Amino acid sequence: MQQSAVPELAHTQTRPIHWVATATAVAGVVALSALVQPGSATAAQTTTDIRTRSAPAALAPPSTTGVDFPLQCGPVKAVVTKKATADLDGDGQPETVAVVHCDAPMGTPPDGIYVLTRSTHSNKPRVIATLVQPKERLTVTDFAIHERAVSATLLGYSSDTVPSCCPDTKTPATWQWNGNAFLRSTPAGAHSV
Repeated sequence: MQQSAVPELAHTQTRPIHWVATATAVAGVVALSALVQPGSATAAQTTTDIRTRSAPAALAPPSTTGVDFPLQCGPVKAVVTKKATADLDGDGQPETVAVVHCDAPMGTPPDGIYVLTRSTHSNKPRVIATLVQPKERLTVTDFAIHERAVSATLLGYSSDTVPSCCPDTKTPATWQWNGNAFLRSTPAGAHSV
């Protein structure tokens, strides 16, 4: 084995003096950074009197409690099974979309989908649009609001002879406000179950 011509390097063996030198260097950097401060800001600040207007408080979305839905339920009550809220028309105030059916003791009653807003005079929720009427005999699934559009999957019947227990059509539908009314679109691929 050949001996190295270079003596052992001094920094490969740690001695207390090395730790003292490192601590001194770190302390110097910290002290220097405390002394060197950025210059004062030179951006001019305006002195004009800017009065901020408080933004109108956002109203809570309309509640479904106590709403008279256009639904004929006879002796039973209307039941809200699903609901979602969003600003559907872009006016800055939220609307509530509710899926409602009669609380029938048996079977699967058809659903209705209703859009609620607050009345301008009494602040009481009211129905402003019906997206699905119960007389269409549809059951609503996959109900959601996304990007100001209401979407749902509608289970229905291809004819009056299909038993109420067993819907045989499945149709995805989307409703979007066009400035005057909610327009329904049905994506391609609507099919039977």
